[in-house]
Amino acid sequence: MRARPTIPSMSLSRRQFAVVLAGGATALLDADPQTGGPPAGYISCALEINGQSYQAFLDPRVTLLDFLREHLRLTGTKKGCDHGQCGACTVLSSGSRINSCLSIAVQHDGDRIVTIEGLERGGQLHPVQAAFLDHDGFQCGYCTPGQICSAVALLSEAAAGAPSAVTADVRKLAPVELSDDEVRERMSGNLCRCGAYPNIVAAIRAVAPQTATRRKQPA
Repeated sequence: MRARPTIPSMSLSRRQFAVVLAGGATALLDADPQTGGPPAGYISCALEINGQSYQAFLDPRVTLLDFLREHLRLTGTKKGCDHGQCGACTVLSSGSRINSCLSIAVQHDGDRIVTIEGLERGGQLHPVQAAFLDHDGFQCGYCTPGQICSAVALLSEAAAGAPSAVTADVRKLAPVELSDDEVRERMSGNLCRCGAYPNIVAAIRAVAPQTATRRKQPA
């Protein structure tokens, strides 16, 4: 197979190279083989991912999952079923959990994306990450990034009073008490083929009081 041509001054393939812009933003450009610029049909997209700003020219068919994994090398987000059925690819988009395998990257222009790599702060694990370790909420670990991202969003949803199919009193505004049944229902979109569900539930319930306490503290 012939090697792809490279841009002489950068020693990178024509199909992908990175340019650092003012302000620390990174532009990911899929270069046109003739002009060296963005090819026709690509769409400009600005995203904030794990606190870093990116300006990208993307094929409008590229999913957010493939953009994260193949373009940015953020491989913590896993490709499982690629059909939105297993939850391994769950990330946070402006605070809400989504299946990144079903989401087109350019749809998130202007959004704040957080992946499993962006949950820790200053070398400190997010409380949910720490709880999964303390309660052995995983076995092979393949589904764990999606489980953790989903759990982080779950805690915010429950604190805001968002009901689930098993919430006993939907008239109560906030917060929803996270019983085992509530956690199982709210995490039902994330599959664990190893069967670590009891420990995942225990991890989420263990961290819920901590997050509630933090929310009550003044900003």
